[in-house]
Amino acid sequence: MLNSMTGFAHKIKETPFGLITCELRATNHRFLDIQLRLPEELRSKEIELRTEISKTIKRGKVDCVMLLRHKYTNENKIQLNKNLVTKIATLLTEIATIFPESKPVDPISILRWPGVMSESEIDTEPLYLETLQLLQETLSDLTEMRLSEGGRIQGMLTSRLAKIEEIVVRVRQYMPEILEMTRINQRERINKLDIDAEPARLETELALIAQKLDVDEELDRLASHIQEVRITLKNGTPMGRRLDFLMQELNREANTLGSKSVNAKTTKAAVDLKVLIEQMREQVQNVE
Repeated sequence: MLNSMTGFAHKIKETPFGLITCELRATNHRFLDIQLRLPEELRSKEIELRTEISKTIKRGKVDCVMLLRHKYTNENKIQLNKNLVTKIATLLTEIATIFPESKPVDPISILRWPGVMSESEIDTEPLYLETLQLLQETLSDLTEMRLSEGGRIQGMLTSRLAKIEEIVVRVRQYMPEILEMTRINQRERINKLDIDAEPARLETELALIAQKLDVDEELDRLASHIQEVRITLKNGTPMGRRLDFLMQELNREANTLGSKSVNAKTTKAAVDLKVLIEQMREQVQNVE
């Protein structure tokens, strides 16, 4: 089953440390690019969390945001830095003697000063385990969404492959008639010129023209690439890059078919092929 590179998942978990939120947003990218935003308490676990994401997602850009809203208990109570507050009070008294007209400082504003208030440290390991479990659950939701989108893409690709195959079959049926008509037209042109042409030389020239117009190899390669795409779609590993390469190969054969065309039917077939291949290529850009 195909995996799309795009998806979104969001989960919240109540823990003894507070409310943990995990948000995952996946978008297209040539390689795996993981962007993490973590609470300060989990900075030391960034590598482990990054590794956990890479176990599930192999390609694409992943934005992971984890937030922690603290739950205040006796274990993580707020502490006042009394030494710092005493120094600040002494300085404020000195400033007041220099500026006696100044208004007294609001104690609440002092609490906002850096270092005045602090929380007791949280044990990182239990918090990490809670966070890891939440990340795994969110990744599961993201995977489900990406699989669902991948299934839609696979259905679209399969449908377009069938249409491409139909065109290849039709062109094969057209070619004998087209080559014969080309031979007849060339003979008529020579007859109009009223030139005496050696029959053997004429047949050789007509054979060379027919050889230049023959698209059997292109049709064979198109059929081969179609089969290869089908095999790739059945493969469970990340396949986006391989599919992208196969789209290029299909497009190359469609271009060659168009360049050899001398008939409205084959010209239309080449155009239809290119439209279908381009539709597939756009979707393949979303595949992991």
